[in-house]
This record gives sequence, structure tokens and C-alpha cells, in this order.
Amino acid sequence: MQRALIATVLMAVTCSLLSCWLVLMGWSLMGDAISHAVLPGVVIAYIVGAPFAVGALVAALVAVILMWGIRRGTRRIAEDTAIGIVFTTLFALGLALISITPSHTDLNHILFGNVLGISTADVLQIAVLGLVVSAVLLIKRKDFVLVAFDPNYAQAIGLRPHIISGVLLVMLALTNVLALQIVGVVLVVAMLIIPGATARMLTNKFSRMLMIAPVVSAIGSIVGLYLSYYIDVSPGGAVVLVQGLIFTAVYIASPRYGLVSVWMRGKKARMRVVEKPGT
Repeated sequence: MQRALIATVLMAVTCSLLSCWLVLMGWSLMGDAISHAVLPGVVIAYIVGAPFAVGALVAALVAVILMWGIRRGTRRIAEDTAIGIVFTTLFALGLALISITPSHTDLNHILFGNVLGISTADVLQIAVLGLVVSAVLLIKRKDFVLVAFDPNYAQAIGLRPHIISGVLLVMLALTNVLALQIVGVVLVVAMLIIPGATARMLTNKFSRMLMIAPVVSAIGSIVGLYLSYYIDVSPGGAVVLVQGLIFTAVYIASPRYGLVSVWMRGKKARMRVVEKPGT
């Protein structure tokens, strides 16, 4: 549980930083695609006796190259279509490999995570990858934000939006690798989307999003992990469920953008319109 707690918090903070850009750039489907596309790489790594992280990273990079290649190769295929083709095909390949691979190890934990089974070496690996990803995101945050908001202006001032977007995709691949053992390939997309979406509901400043998202994600992960211990449910599922509940609460009760606030402002506006003719 101690190793699980450390690894989960590290993963949550790293995923939450990246999620701010994914939400801002509309790359939710891309995050989903890469998280599922790593499955065959992990299974092949198991077959050949290589580290799971290596297989996952190679598969993620292959998926990115394939998506980019299909989109650049023809204009008749939209970007979301190319993403859908690649990630469903690679995910299906991974499922097929799992079904035919003789194993004394339950490979289903690749799908749903196995945070309670990680070792000290795994925690160190997650810490190193998390530090690398977080450092790149924070050091290059101005370039990433500029490309996200106005890629044409970024190119006009000498930046290369395609290269910067490519770096962000590599960071996405690395983040999937570190989150793989915590929540698995099925649930990792939630950790890459929900924290950023929650922060987006609480502020309209990106700098604040980068502070709010890690705090919300870390709190949700700690609460979810403890709940999984006391009520005996899947740790990865509990972590994601708590994150979803936090987003739901913020979606309803956010002081500025929540449903209640929007409804109250609309009600006051209607009352002013009704009262004005009689004044």
C-alpha cells in the first residue's frame, strides 16, 4: 500500500499536467487512442522477456507514427478517423495476442492495472518518467500553450507547431507507460482527461489549471486508493471513480461555470427583464 500510494500520486500529478493540454487542444481522442494502442507492445514485451515499459513505449510511438502517416498520406481520411482506425486495430491485436499467449501470469492486469503488485523498482521507474514528462511540460509550457491557442502565430514567430505537437505526443506516450501499471490501458484515458476538465470548470486561466489539476488529481487518487482498501474493490477503478465524482461535483457546483451558478445567473437575468417594464 505504501508503494501503491507513492506511485499513484506520482502518476496522478503527471497525468493531470498533461491533461490540461489535452483538454485545451481537443486531444481527448488522441489520449484514448495511445492508451489503448500500447496493449500489443506490452504483450510482445512479455513474450520476449523485455520490460513492459519498453514495449508500451515502442507501441505508443508506432501508433503516433501510423496516425500521423495516414493523416498526411491522404486528405480523404479525417484525423479522428485515422486515430480510430489505428487504435482499434492495435487494441484488437493486443487482445488477440493475450488470448493466444501461454502464460502463468494474469495478463488481464495490463487492461485494468495492478497497483498493489508494483515493486520498488517500478516506483523508481514511475518517478523518473514522471519527472521527465513534468519537466518538459513545465519548461516548454509557453510553446505548448501558444501552439494550442494559435498555431499559425506560433509558426509566424519561428516555432514549428508540428515538432512541438510531436514532442507533446511523445510525452503522452511516456505518460501512458507510467500509468499503465496503476490503472491499466482501459482506464488511463480517464486520468489523462478528467483532471484537466475539472480544472477547466474552475478557472479560465491556464496557469491556474496547471495548479488546480494536480491537486484535484492527487486528492482523488489518494481517496480512491484508500476506499479500495477498505471496501475491497479494484484500486484503479476506485481511483478513476473518485476522479469522476469530483468532476461531477465541480460540474454542478462550480462558482462560475457550474450548472447551479449558470441557472442562478439566468434566473436573475430573467427577473430583471420582467421587472424593467414596471420601473
